[in-house]
Amino acid sequence: MYIVERYPDPFSKNGFVETIRYSNLNFPLFKRGKVRDVYELGDYLILFHSDRISAFDVVLKELIPFKGVYLNKLTSFWFENTKNIFPNHLVEVVDDRSIKVVRAERINIEWIVRSYLYGSAWRAYSSGKRIISGVELPNGLSYAEKLPQPILSTTTKSDFGHDIEISKREAIDMDLVSREEWNELEEASFKLYSYYSKVAESVGLIIADVKFEFGRYKGELIQIDEAPTHDSARIWIKKYYRVGVAQEGHCLDKEFLRAYLMAKGFMGDGTPPDLPMDLIKQIAWRVRGAYEVLALKRNVDDLPLKSLNEFL
Repeated sequence: MYIVERYPDPFSKNGFVETIRYSNLNFPLFKRGKVRDVYELGDYLILFHSDRISAFDVVLKELIPFKGVYLNKLTSFWFENTKNIFPNHLVEVVDDRSIKVVRAERINIEWIVRSYLYGSAWRAYSSGKRIISGVELPNGLSYAEKLPQPILSTTTKSDFGHDIEISKREAIDMDLVSREEWNELEEASFKLYSYYSKVAESVGLIIADVKFEFGRYKGELIQIDEAPTHDSARIWIKKYYRVGVAQEGHCLDKEFLRAYLMAKGFMGDGTPPDLPMDLIKQIAWRVRGAYEVLALKRNVDDLPLKSLNEFL
């Protein structure tokens, strides 16, 4: 049922584990994404979380042991705990790596809520722009500083090529959403982000930003894809947070890997550098840590994390 490779167990000093590159379930394959295999089941889909990892839209040759397990667990945790805030596509957890979801019509917009001046928002601000995603920001803000209020950024959502920033008016003119749908999804994005932030704050983490996807199902709008995970959100450890400095050295998200690749000169073009096994183990701990701290209230200080500087 699986195409597996043996990797050293990142959570044990000895032994190896079977790490899954591809699945081959007994359902019609709908598509293989960068990290998930999607199967058709009538009016439903089965989302299988592999151990693949991507960066800069490139699927790397290395696998991350147990990555799919913890992505599946954290996604399920969020969906089960936010269904009363806004409905989502989760039907049931099938196993450690798979969930069954309703087959919704995807709205081709990606919604990003951010509370910190980071990433593309910082790049725009530092170049002199003061209106970011339609919100005017004050002068004098620093790198990684908390914003006066969360802001919503939206882009097109495409299976091919790069996403492009899109405004409310453009989205409506392109018939991607109606005005009423936009308003409802904007409100839902902020409500969900508020909940995620409160959970993170209670366990010593910061969710700096997160992306959302939504769809239509039986005349209703629902949340689809995934909630804040290692792959889809910036998750910072609060005790290490400092204004004015990069946060990737101590985080529980994929930016740790992206920062390593950039330091090695890779940003999507050419051949990615090989990932050392100790780095793979650190990524595995960050994926696991995001789940266990957020969902199981594990003390973040118990995680055996290393700084990015130790690998550069």
